[in-house]
Amino acid sequence: MAHAVDLLQSVEQLTDDRPDLLPGDTVNVHVRIVEGTRERTQVFQGVVIAIEGGGINKSFTVRRIASHGIGVERKFLYHSPRLEKIQVLRHAKVRRGKLYFLRGRTGKSARLKEKRIR
Repeated sequence: MAHAVDLLQSVEQLTDDRPDLLPGDTVNVHVRIVEGTRERTQVFQGVVIAIEGGGINKSFTVRRIASHGIGVERKFLYHSPRLEKIQVLRHAKVRRGKLYFLRGRTGKSARLKEKRIR
């Protein structure tokens, strides 16, 4: 059992280069997609609306608006080997941990105010 704990800690240390995410962050998530024998990188850009779990089980949900105003949500495992990198583009000022209210909003009401870091 001690060996399993060492393995989990080593996996967490390998992914230490990942940024700390907060709800309201706009991120670019670079995901490795395997299609048959080919492999490519796909970028998913959106707002982090939820962060769940902790440690090795940490995951986050990213929401973006696709074409024709359709909302697309995708859930990622934070320590997944399929994630090449996570880029934080901007931080937003939010007052709650889960931003599920954005699901029912479109247009200007779905905007989040940017947090200025001095």
